Amino acid sequence: MAATKAQIAQEKEGNKKNISLFWKMYAVGIGFVILLFLLAAWEVFGDLPDHTVLENPQTELATEILTADGKTLGSFYNENRKPIKFDDLPKNLVDALVSTEDERFWDHSGIDGFGTARAAAFLGTKGGASTITQQLAKLYFTEQASSNKLERLIQKIREWIITSRLEKQYTKEEIITQYLNEFDFLYQAIGIRSASNIYFDKEPSQLNVSESAVFVAMLKNPRQYNPHREISKEKSFNRRNQVFVQMVRNNKMTAAVKDSLREIPIKLNYNSASHNEGMGTYFRENLRSWLTVWTKDHINPETGEPFNLYNDGLKVNVTIDYRMQKMAEEAVYAHMERLQAEFDHQQKRNKTAPYTDLTVTQIESNLNSAMKRSVRWKEMKKKGIAEAAIIKSFSEKTDMTIFDWKSKFRERDTIMTPMDSIRYYKQFLHTGLMSLEPQTGHVKAWVGGINHKYFKYDHVELGKRQAGSTFKPFLYSAAIDLLKYSPCKKYPDGEYTIPAGKHGNMNDWTPVDSNGDYGNVMTLQEALAKSKNTISARLMDEVGPQPVVDRAGQLGINTDNMVAVPSLALGTADVSLYEMVAAYGVFANGGIYNKPVLVTSIEDKNGTVLYQYVPESKDVLNPETAYVTVNLMEGVTKIGSGAKLRGNSSWAANTDFYKEVITDYPYDFKNDIAGKTGTTQNNSDGWFMGMVPNLVTGVWVGADDRSVHFGSTKYGQGATMALPIWGSYMKRMYADETLEISKEPFKKPENLSIEIDCDEYEKSQGNDPLKGTNQPNSSSNELDML
Repeated sequence: MAATKAQIAQEKEGNKKNISLFWKMYAVGIGFVILLFLLAAWEVFGDLPDHTVLENPQTELATEILTADGKTLGSFYNENRKPIKFDDLPKNLVDALVSTEDERFWDHSGIDGFGTARAAAFLGTKGGASTITQQLAKLYFTEQASSNKLERLIQKIREWIITSRLEKQYTKEEIITQYLNEFDFLYQAIGIRSASNIYFDKEPSQLNVSESAVFVAMLKNPRQYNPHREISKEKSFNRRNQVFVQMVRNNKMTAAVKDSLREIPIKLNYNSASHNEGMGTYFRENLRSWLTVWTKDHINPETGEPFNLYNDGLKVNVTIDYRMQKMAEEAVYAHMERLQAEFDHQQKRNKTAPYTDLTVTQIESNLNSAMKRSVRWKEMKKKGIAEAAIIKSFSEKTDMTIFDWKSKFRERDTIMTPMDSIRYYKQFLHTGLMSLEPQTGHVKAWVGGINHKYFKYDHVELGKRQAGSTFKPFLYSAAIDLLKYSPCKKYPDGEYTIPAGKHGNMNDWTPVDSNGDYGNVMTLQEALAKSKNTISARLMDEVGPQPVVDRAGQLGINTDNMVAVPSLALGTADVSLYEMVAAYGVFANGGIYNKPVLVTSIEDKNGTVLYQYVPESKDVLNPETAYVTVNLMEGVTKIGSGAKLRGNSSWAANTDFYKEVITDYPYDFKNDIAGKTGTTQNNSDGWFMGMVPNLVTGVWVGADDRSVHFGSTKYGQGATMALPIWGSYMKRMYADETLEISKEPFKKPENLSIEIDCDEYEKSQGNDPLKGTNQPNSSSNELDML
């Protein structure tokens, strides 16, 4: 039925009313939004950041450790953020970011009206509305999104206001820089610089376009598109390729380049930011202790409080060379894995493994003592648990992850009792390595152990062990200094007794050599090279123990607990590797002691220098004494236990032995090397101290428990346990000529008054090689150290 004119008129009137109502409601809505904007701007809904806050947003900045060759060694942080400047961002990263996240970034003033309208019209299916500036505002100032629609609208309005203020406060380049510095890429990678370091082991400026695209892909959702997570690798790959598409769309990449890149897999070079992992873990922990003290004593002018090691963005410049540290760790891990495998193999035949000389009762006592020193025991005791219950718990099997050289990541899951785990960890051999530049005191490499996650104890500075024959150069240098002895001076090689009552001896003291081979006449250089205990006893009798203690003290050794007795000649005193390397540095540096340096300077986040190291040097030896002592130690690497570094040793004929244990053999060094091996009672400690003119490196190897050791000196001596690490390390460094490790002779003082040419020396002695020498005697058969 056709509508009447009255009905049509009525419908038109109704439409007019609806349209009128719509516009009224629209006006009310607009007014309401404007009101909300005004109320938000007037901070009715909460404080908004003012210009001072916008200029200095509160972000936690990691303290960064920078090596001498400009690499990042690690960080101390609550949030691992290391800021970067816009000029250090690669163009491909900026292009990928803008093309993908905010195409009109360079044109809008913070809010993209077109993008917002598009997102509203298509309910977000045609792209998001947030600009890069808005995303920055969210990172800095916006709380978690509310599920309440009104509250969410208010949050959005606050975000827009902050965005507008950010745009007024900063340039476009600064906004991009802040955004990339602030974004959390997961795995302690906060900011693009940390992310580049962790995911690709690069600085941001070194990122190629594919790597940049990976990071831009992560901005959408760093977990869902993370290339390190197995579950999200495919999504990361696909999202990266979508970034390429966006770059082509915005004329930042050609289609041909996109097609050439899209099939290339993502190749990470992942480096964990964990304090227990990565390079220089033991060094970093030592540095953390030093910096903790330093920060407490220095005030941050911005806060009026002591500097915060974890938040204030300090830059700590250290002496470590990243390349040398890497080579040192590689040498340590390569040798220690092989050495441990040999030790474990030999222990399979030992019913009391890993102990060699202890009785069952002594072993039980040893393990019980270790149990009561364990973290588990202390924590349970602190909780008030009865001792009987604690002891029982140590016999109950439990799930645990343990260190294991043979496993892929050097750890594996297993089930064992806590007491079994204590015994398990007793079997491991440990090590310490330290390299020092003697002319400056700069420490170039520091390896405190085999794995910081499982073995926290630092064997460079904290560990103190008997030095064995590496202590003998202190005795020999005292003889050169006080008695003006030449390396060519000869002694008869026979048993020698220092009687009771002399030099503080309670009883007669007659050290012997482990091989029992006597009867020759030899020079001091030969005696040191072959580590003759008998001739060391003669020298100690002539020099006296106290001058030897004094000499050790002059060289930087802590002598507070060092007893001045003749047996000191054989290295019975406990010393640290740190002390020994610094002491040997005096010989290499012409008699000048330089205190080891770890930190050269500290800067605040703005580059202001807060600390500058002042060298601590002192003359402690006559340059002649230092040089002649070095000359003596050169004999060790020519005719003694260190000759293995030349390739002319019994190892060359013993193929099976070097294949089993000796890492990177042969070495075949041709240049001048001064050094000394050391082996202590029962093979508990193996040492090697080696020097070239511009580098002194010391290595120690042994188990934490001195009763755990090789049963044979063939395997337990310093030349087998420690020297191969030194040889492997130096071999790696000499392969990199940029390191400039010296192959030159040691510098000889002008007008040297001590004769080191043995032909000339013999002439001066009237062909009486034993002139002025005490004669041998026979005595007891006490076995002392090599």
